[in-house]
Amino acid sequence: MKSPLLAVAAAVLMLGATSAADAKGCIKGAIVGGVAGHYAGHHGVLGAAAGCLYGRHHAKEQQEQQEKQQQQQSQVNGQGKL
Repeated sequence: MKSPLLAVAAAVLMLGATSAADAKGCIKGAIVGGVAGHYAGHHGVLGAAAGCLYGRHHAKEQQEQQEKQQQQQSQVNGQGKL
């Protein structure tokens, strides 16, 4: 039972680690998820994989929000100048 679960978790982590830019948020999420998974029934690896995915998702949302704010600011600054 643990072998297929470990194989899936390892595959997810390998796919998630394809580039350094995608790793933003993964480390923190993996640590928190791994600890939570360990205490919730000794599923630390599964928790780490889930935490990594959530951390990447959250970091991507924050980056998109920052880019949107920058675009709005540049539009306001560009319209105010003659």
